[in-house]
Amino acid sequence: MNLIEERVARAREGTNPFVIARMASGWLVIGDVQPLPGYCLLLADPVVPSLNHLDAQERLIFLNDMAVVGDALLNVTGCARVNYEIWGNAEPALHAHIMPRYDSEPTDKRHRPACMGYSWPDSPKSSGDDCGALVSKLRQALADIQSSKED
Repeated sequence: MNLIEERVARAREGTNPFVIARMASGWLVIGDVQPLPGYCLLLADPVVPSLNHLDAQERLIFLNDMAVVGDALLNVTGCARVNYEIWGNAEPALHAHIMPRYDSEPTDKRHRPACMGYSWPDSPKSSGDDCGALVSKLRQALADIQSSKED
C-alpha cells in the first residue's frame, strides 16, 4: 500500500488527522508540512493510478474540486494565486498538490515551483493552533461555497 492509499484508507476510517473535508472526488487534507501556509492535497477516492484512469465525468469532478479548494484558499489565506500540481511519480496514486502563493514571498522563490524553492524538511509541521485555525477556516469556506451553489 503506498502512502496515498494509506492516507485514503485512514480518512475512510476517520483516523487521518490531516483531513479537512470529504470532497465529491476524494479527501482534502492539509499537507504534513507547510512550506507555504495553506498547502493542501486532494486525494482521489476511490484511489486510481492517475487522472487518465478516470472517466470524463470523474475527471471533471476531480478538477472542479481542485478549483473549489483554490477558491477557499484564496478566501481564507489572502494568497495572490493558487498553483495546482499532479505528479504521481513517487506515490503512483492520483493526488493533487494545491499550493497558495503569496506576493510576500521572496522573488527568487515566488517565481519557482514551491517544491524547488522551499526546503520541505525545514518547513513547519502541520500541527498546533495556527494550523488548526486554518483548517477550521477552510472547512467554513468550503461549506460557504457549497451553500452558495445550492442557492
